[in-house]
Amino acid sequence: MTSVALPAVETLLRRTLGERRIGLVAWRLLVLQIAHPVVAAGMDRYSTYRAHPWRRIGHTMESGSRLFFAGPEERRLEVARLQRTHRRIHGTDAAGREYSAEDPAVRGWVMVTLYESMTAMRELSGDPLSAAELDLLYAEFLDVCAALGIPAEVFPASAGDVPAYVERTVREVLEYGPEVRDMLYGMLRQAPAPRRLGRLAPAWPLLRVVISRALAALTVADLPAAWHERFGTSRGAGGAALSWTLHHGLRHAMALAPDRVRYRRRSVSGAAAPARVVVPRTRSGGDSRPARLEAFFRQVLDQTGNGRVDSADLQAMVHTVCWRLELPAEREDEVYAAFEGWWRQLRQAADADGDGGVDCREFVSAMLAGVDRDPAYLENGLVPALRALFRAADTDGSGCLGADEYRVLFGGPRVHPAELNDGFREMDADGDGRVEEAEFVAAFRAFFSARTDGAAGAGLLGRA
Repeated sequence: MTSVALPAVETLLRRTLGERRIGLVAWRLLVLQIAHPVVAAGMDRYSTYRAHPWRRIGHTMESGSRLFFAGPEERRLEVARLQRTHRRIHGTDAAGREYSAEDPAVRGWVMVTLYESMTAMRELSGDPLSAAELDLLYAEFLDVCAALGIPAEVFPASAGDVPAYVERTVREVLEYGPEVRDMLYGMLRQAPAPRRLGRLAPAWPLLRVVISRALAALTVADLPAAWHERFGTSRGAGGAALSWTLHHGLRHAMALAPDRVRYRRRSVSGAAAPARVVVPRTRSGGDSRPARLEAFFRQVLDQTGNGRVDSADLQAMVHTVCWRLELPAEREDEVYAAFEGWWRQLRQAADADGDGGVDCREFVSAMLAGVDRDPAYLENGLVPALRALFRAADTDGSGCLGADEYRVLFGGPRVHPAELNDGFREMDADGDGRVEEAEFVAAFRAFFSARTDGAAGAGLLGRA
């Protein structure tokens, strides 16, 4: 991982958004966004925030860095990537209302909440922006929105019109649904330990209870007055005191801190890769496939963390891979289409109860039955998806993966370099220092079909 300081071209927008204390209003920002029924429906159906909250937050921060802190070319690539992602997010919510992530009004609301949160950070700390500063910040903000292709007419005409727009949206559009409650009170209580916790990880079950309570109290206290009036919530004396202490205290502390402490540093190494599968060992002589398949289901396929897999989960998985590989649109579409083909086969074979999804038991049973019954079972679904993935990772078109390409595909902050080296050597069956497509497919085929852990490829994605 590498990082760079804030860009030399300093703007009020970059300076404000780059402050570390923006984290105090981050959860508030998410609540305001998710309370929009279209955003809530899209997150419930497609987002990975429940199963992989830290990865999802990392993706969001990386995307924001590319939009607000990068140069024109990197911003252009990020805009194109977001557009390709959003066009796949659409459907009908639980109330029968159609939704689409491409709705200009919804995209406008999501962006305005970011601007509004920057101004709220300053107000809550007792150091509000002046009218001239608000105008400048809003103008710089609208430049980014224009790059995103959001029509200007969906935004308030001026910085002075933003408060009325926010209040009107809160009172007339937002809903206090289960997604909002989960964000406020549920998500952190169930989240795995962040990888940066290090030696404090064993204390995470206790820490997350304390942190989640404090964060919920702070977030509720900081929400706009219109929110409390609309939904009957209250800042509460404790929440108000916590808010004042944190915002004012951090403002004064950061004013004394050097810039390297006051401002975030931006990662430029790309989004985190999918976590490697950790598979429990099976007793000697036993069939190790069920344990591997169950681990694969829970750690890779079930991206939304609801205990079942459907097309949205595979889309989320592909999105994570494509995000890291930085694929052009046509190559990305090929990977999506290939995995959608695997999903159709999987649903036909595994959706025993006909509910439109596949749970872990159904997945394991169907995969075992398919592999045992038909030698070509994997060839008709999974293998085409793997071939598309291989060709996407083969960025130089050489017909094989070098060590660097392998690291891009399977690496990430959670994967130890030694584990990457072991995986590469195991996949490189002929030991020539590169992985050909046939070797790539054979290793995954063994992962899904080998009965023993000792078979080549069975430990490909890691083993406990």
